[in-house]
Amino acid sequence: MSETMKVDEKSAAIDSYVLGAGEAAAAAAPATEAPPKESKKDAAAAAPAAEAAAGAGGEKKLSKNALKKLAKGKGKKKEKPNWGAPKEGGSKKKKKAVEKPKEVFKFVNKTPKGEKKDLSSSEMESAYHPSAVEAAWQDWWEKKGYYSCDPEDAMGKKPDADKFVMVIPPPNVTGSLHLGHALTAAVEDTLTRWHRMSGHATLYVPGTDHAGIATQSVVEKMLMKESGQNRHDLGREKFTEKVWEWKEEYGNRITKQLRSLGSSVDWSRERFTMDEMCNKAVIEAFNQLHEKNLLYRDMRLGNWSCALKSAISDIEVDHIELEGRTFLEVKSHKGNPNDKKGRYEFGVITSFAYPIEDSDEKLVVATTRLETMLGDTAVAIHPEDARYKHLHGKHVVHPFNGRRIPIITDSELVDMSFGTGAVKITPAHDPNDYECGKRHKLEFITMLSQDGSINKNGSQFEGMMRYDARIAVEEALNEKGLYIGKEPNKMRLGLCSRSGDILEPMITPQWYVSCDGMAKRAVDSVRNGDLKILPAENEKTWYYWLDNIRDWCVSRQLWWGHQIPAWFATIKGETRISKNDMENNKRWIVARTEDGAMKKAQDIFKVAKEDIILERDEDVLDTWFSSGLFPFSVFGWPDNTADLQAFYPTSILETGSDILFFWVARMVMMGLQLTDQLPFHTVYLHAMVRDKEGRKMSKSLGNVIDPLEVINGCSLENLLKKIEGGNLPAKEIEKSKKDQAADFPDGIPECGSDALRFGLLAYTVQGKDVNLDMKVVVGYRNFCNKLWNATRFALQFVSDFKPTSTLIDDLMNSGKATIRDKFIISRLMNVCDEMNTYLRAYRFGDAQRAIYAFWLDDLCDVYLELIKPVVYDKSEANADNRWTAQASLWLCIEAGLRLLHPMIPFVTEELWQRLPGRGTLGADEKDSIMVSEYPMCNDAYRNLAVEEAMEITKTVIKSCRSLRASYQIPNKTLTKFFIKTTSNEADIKAQVDDIKTLGKASSVDINVDESLIPKAHGIDVVNDQITVLMDIKGLVDFDAEIKKLEKNLSKTTPSLVTLEKKISAPGYAKKVSEDLKQKNLEKLEGLKTKVVNINEAIDSFKKLALLEKK
Repeated sequence: MSETMKVDEKSAAIDSYVLGAGEAAAAAAPATEAPPKESKKDAAAAAPAAEAAAGAGGEKKLSKNALKKLAKGKGKKKEKPNWGAPKEGGSKKKKKAVEKPKEVFKFVNKTPKGEKKDLSSSEMESAYHPSAVEAAWQDWWEKKGYYSCDPEDAMGKKPDADKFVMVIPPPNVTGSLHLGHALTAAVEDTLTRWHRMSGHATLYVPGTDHAGIATQSVVEKMLMKESGQNRHDLGREKFTEKVWEWKEEYGNRITKQLRSLGSSVDWSRERFTMDEMCNKAVIEAFNQLHEKNLLYRDMRLGNWSCALKSAISDIEVDHIELEGRTFLEVKSHKGNPNDKKGRYEFGVITSFAYPIEDSDEKLVVATTRLETMLGDTAVAIHPEDARYKHLHGKHVVHPFNGRRIPIITDSELVDMSFGTGAVKITPAHDPNDYECGKRHKLEFITMLSQDGSINKNGSQFEGMMRYDARIAVEEALNEKGLYIGKEPNKMRLGLCSRSGDILEPMITPQWYVSCDGMAKRAVDSVRNGDLKILPAENEKTWYYWLDNIRDWCVSRQLWWGHQIPAWFATIKGETRISKNDMENNKRWIVARTEDGAMKKAQDIFKVAKEDIILERDEDVLDTWFSSGLFPFSVFGWPDNTADLQAFYPTSILETGSDILFFWVARMVMMGLQLTDQLPFHTVYLHAMVRDKEGRKMSKSLGNVIDPLEVINGCSLENLLKKIEGGNLPAKEIEKSKKDQAADFPDGIPECGSDALRFGLLAYTVQGKDVNLDMKVVVGYRNFCNKLWNATRFALQFVSDFKPTSTLIDDLMNSGKATIRDKFIISRLMNVCDEMNTYLRAYRFGDAQRAIYAFWLDDLCDVYLELIKPVVYDKSEANADNRWTAQASLWLCIEAGLRLLHPMIPFVTEELWQRLPGRGTLGADEKDSIMVSEYPMCNDAYRNLAVEEAMEITKTVIKSCRSLRASYQIPNKTLTKFFIKTTSNEADIKAQVDDIKTLGKASSVDINVDESLIPKAHGIDVVNDQITVLMDIKGLVDFDAEIKKLEKNLSKTTPSLVTLEKKISAPGYAKKVSEDLKQKNLEKLEGLKTKVVNINEAIDSFKKLALLEKK
């Protein structure tokens, strides 16, 4: 290599270094002609909205996606191709982009409901408008019956092999769409559409949950607001009628929203968990469990919600940890007069003394719930505690009602070293005391009413709400000289997940399901591999919860829900027969109908029907009881219907990881018990959706994004109002508002459901929570826009093309396909293989990135650019090349749309319908993309040798562009290139035209004689086999470049001198940390290298300037 070449090599390299690779690339590369990607996966993984800092001085490389972003604008003058504007053979002059006020697009859907959209009546819009694109298709798909499945088609087919069945996790009928629903819909519908297109008998069943607690609460509030009445004023029958009226008017809101997301569920099979079919299943399940002695009634201590006036199960309890004294608002109370904000005190332990009977001595005890002392029935001490030996067998006296309370010994409960070693026992209101009470046969005194007020057992405190009573008891004890004091105390508070109310342990009669045997079968099904839980790390939680399961309390003290099918029987004339006395449990008769209960009662009591009085249990069943039956109740169980035979068991249950216990475990246990089959073979748990800061989405934080705000757009004003409506601290509110305004200065643009689905799927990395940055999701609107514009632009290339049903075989067997054609078909086969592999493995994020990379990298950035000159050339000599280019392009767009369809159904249908050849492809042609065949890989058309050759070509093109960028060659100026290669000459020569097209070359010469290469040239050593040289004579203003380098040097040198002084300063070695010293050394080396490189570049430009003058 000549000295000139060596200097030029340094010059080119350092020029790129000094200017910044992004700056240089931005100056040379247009938006749609970014350098070919080194890694498609890497490029696709960088989401469209991920921003890179422009012009980061000193950085030699930016990501390829960042280069594309920089090339799109940032204050630099670019030539941006107009995907839709140029006509074949038209002028190639680039128009300068002029910012014009955006016209507001207004769309009116003129397609009659259920009819196919007529795309021939109007031209394709020049821009992508989601509202226009997504209109009408859903109604047409439904009317065509594409979502339904005939049970005869599914009968006998194996799940997943040739059948796919899934039930939707039924959202609450009171609910509205949130991002969790949107993620669920995106994942589930992607699977459903993929299986349907794969030729499987496919059924996706929708439904809603009656949501007992939530719905009753909503209607009660509405009733009070409208008429000032509560449910008791109306009575049960009329109140239930009101709830049904509300359900009919408002309860279908969420199903309409699911339609807007494109969910391809079979609406003809839509179920409601309280409809006739589901109600029949609930009654049958209750009876079968009772008949098998798995369901029983008992008086037990359980979780009681005073706000709901109902028992709740253990898994409906949330917990908060208090580190010490804490004041909390209690909405059901009038407010604490001792606190300015009316809050009540928690997180303290209060000590007080009980007087010992017939003695002046007192026994000090402590409690975190002082009001419960009104229900104390014992004081426990350790039998070996020497301090209290003299008190064995004695009593204390209750200070408010004079009740004699025994002093008992209990080594299991009492820790002598904790506190005073004496423990107050309230068996009716504490789990540990409950067990102690049973051991010692103590009296169980309930001191709370259902609403949390003190009952008749509370002496002078009767009628007070529990925490008001806590304050009053403390004051009364103080007056009696029995109050000792209180101290901060760590504690855990149980909250009702439904109402947020602080729970109370209460003894109430309830119905329970024995879970041990069912839980074991559910655990074993996972351990032996019959049931798969994905991601697999959730198995540990599954085992832990089911291995430690307790019996399930299934009764709720509500009016809205499935009324328990049990009747309490008495005989006329009997009095004082208590329903709540467990001795009378045999009088509770479980039956499928009241007539059935009467027959059973006659058999039990041996009396005439007329002498028996039946009273149905007023309680209803836990909502999760009916939800647990959903996978088979929706198909008609217990009747042996055609649907049940064809579609049960289902294939997969997809839901959020947060309801693994609430719902998934219940379904598995109930399915195994009642049908002797697993309800599905796989559980796929998607992650929890959090905001970009990792915080849980909640209304109180103001960070909830309604999917409809993304689909339809939302103004900044409304976004900010939501933040203000939360309960964030003032500083956090201002920060959140500032962040929101920075992210969406004009609000969230209309993105459509396609972009929302595609963006959410990008986040589905198994096992990880989704920290959702809405900017990224909104950025996928740009992908849909790119898809629209690229297809629109490509359609002009195939406007005169007539595809055939055997096109791909015709093309690949014609012998006419060029390397670029074979390359793109091979890449198409590759992405077909990837998409099917990823979707089969539930790797939705990987599938999303694979198809994203194919469209943007392979098709748009490479192939579409390569064939422009080919399709514009309509000469007879170019006919074969033009046909193969058109055929390859049509095949890739058509198959690419089908590959994308399960993820983004609307825009793919719209574009697929617009492709030339629709209606001419034979008897097997489908009317809709959603029922067309999902593309499969044909290995015969994969060509790794061609792909490798194209990679070499792309490497050369990248080098050409890099050299042009290094010398800031204007885009309109073509340059001469010389390529030296030791082993790839044939491959490069075969694609010289492609190199010229994308490398902006006027000519490309390969392995020419050294004497033909100009002395003034730029050089890029690509690797040990390829070197690219560019003729720069007359293209570079060397004096201007030298001035820029000298200016850069004047800024760099002082930084170097300052750092050298700092490092050589006295005490530096001892005072500075090793980490900082290492960083300074690295920075020093970088600055030295930069100074050397700048000086070499200056020398290089000076020599080049001299060479050019010769």
